[in-house]
Amino acid sequence: MKEFLNMTEQNSQAKDISSKLWDMANQLRGNMDAGEYRNYILGFMFYRYLSEHQETYLKSQDLVELTAKQTINEAYRQEAQGDELQDYLLDISQSLGYAMSPEYTWATIVSKVQDSTLAPSDFQAMFDDFETNAKLNPNARHDFQGIFTDVNLSNTRLGTTTAAKAKALSKIVELVNSFDYNDEQGHDILGDVYEYLIAKFAGNSGKKAGEFYTPHEVSMVLAKLVTYQNQSDKHAFTVYDPAMGSGSLLLTVGNEVHGGYQHGKVQFFGQELNTTTYNLARMNLMMHGVDYQNMTLSNADSLEQDWPDGLDQQGIDHPRQFDAIVENPPYSAHWDNQDSKLKDPRFKDYSGLAPKSKADYSFLLHGFYHLNETGTMAIILPHGVLFRGAKEAKIRQALLEKNQIDAIIGMPAGLFYSTGIPTVILVLKKQRVAKDVLFIDASKEFEKGKNQNKLLPSNIDKIIRTYQERKDVDKFAHVASLAEIQENDYNLNIPRYVDTFEPEPEIDLNQVKAELAQLDQEIAQANEKFKEMASQLVETHPDKQGDNK
Repeated sequence: MKEFLNMTEQNSQAKDISSKLWDMANQLRGNMDAGEYRNYILGFMFYRYLSEHQETYLKSQDLVELTAKQTINEAYRQEAQGDELQDYLLDISQSLGYAMSPEYTWATIVSKVQDSTLAPSDFQAMFDDFETNAKLNPNARHDFQGIFTDVNLSNTRLGTTTAAKAKALSKIVELVNSFDYNDEQGHDILGDVYEYLIAKFAGNSGKKAGEFYTPHEVSMVLAKLVTYQNQSDKHAFTVYDPAMGSGSLLLTVGNEVHGGYQHGKVQFFGQELNTTTYNLARMNLMMHGVDYQNMTLSNADSLEQDWPDGLDQQGIDHPRQFDAIVENPPYSAHWDNQDSKLKDPRFKDYSGLAPKSKADYSFLLHGFYHLNETGTMAIILPHGVLFRGAKEAKIRQALLEKNQIDAIIGMPAGLFYSTGIPTVILVLKKQRVAKDVLFIDASKEFEKGKNQNKLLPSNIDKIIRTYQERKDVDKFAHVASLAEIQENDYNLNIPRYVDTFEPEPEIDLNQVKAELAQLDQEIAQANEKFKEMASQLVETHPDKQGDNK
């Protein structure tokens, strides 16, 4: 598996390619909105990735014999025919989890587009063929089946006729194929290009962006928090995101794990309610080199269907637990808080259920339930969870009395595409000795942007360094004892603990009087000068009528 690549400014080639792709895609999409067109661009990019990944496998395993001037795809088409085709497909699917027939590989489709021999029905046929072959490996069926369902081939905004739709899709194929997705060192950067494009689409999707994308810089903070002093060489590092969106947050955690790029070093678990977003996540992880055997993703509602595992047929709970939990759930979402959930093992020990109109603590408790005894959880939520009363106050108090809240980090406003409100990161652990909470006010740690504020590397470093050192920092951080928190009635609003007040500079009244006297003197001098100039003026009269000719 290739090494995860950070989406940093240093990866300029990936950013440049994605910008060009974005500009060209905008010219092609016509009246289709960016969020809808996203599924075509990213879907075809993923199809290309899978096909080229299959070519690499065929070559590395010597499954095809190449002549001097033959491409891998040409050799595959020549050899995988008749009865032998099924043997090839079975072999490929057992290793890769999927398989593409020679007639529907990316290289074959591109060749047909370029030769104008592509039939309008070929696009549907290639996706149908992929879906059929995805059933060949029962262990991978869950990972690949239905992954292209959001590429809507019948969308009338592609065209009003079958031929027009095929022409529009062919242009997308040419666009996706027009770039070399390797950097100057030969490293595959297709995954990074894909990630940049997700960010681009998020920036043009308004409030819907919050459904699938966490800005990379914010993901970096969470990833560093949950991997700090939380790694062992004895077993694979496991991370779970119950509201995973496009999977970017999971990938960022994997990148922070030492040796995380090694096969099997990180095991990724995630669940996502939105099917389109779930498909994005599956694509995103695989395009970053995550083997299907190292990821377990589900398309369901985490609050309604506890996962992974949950109750067995006898109603006994078998929760799976993880080294790290990360979440950026939908803020203050509605959920079904019926009384039967009071017996749910995720919620039953925290003095009640979260309000029906605010599921924030439900997401928190769901994730925390799946954290192992030595792990760390980091979740992004709105500031209201720190001080809102009623049911939320009881849950907050229970968490504090159980000594499970490790740190609270106030983040700047305007970091997210979907909302301009400031947010807060809660860090939780199950095994804590000290009965205190670290408060960090990082609300001013950002670079102002035109449409969106951004965390700089220096901002991220300051937050993480402060978390690691865990001591008071004037106007930035405070370690509050449980007694201090109890004095505040378990209210965790950050200004109660971190005083960022900047006093106004003292005014020197004698200096102000001297400046006023100086101004009075200058005004008096100006008035005298004006009077002198006015006295030298000579009054003139208009010429009498008839003098002007």
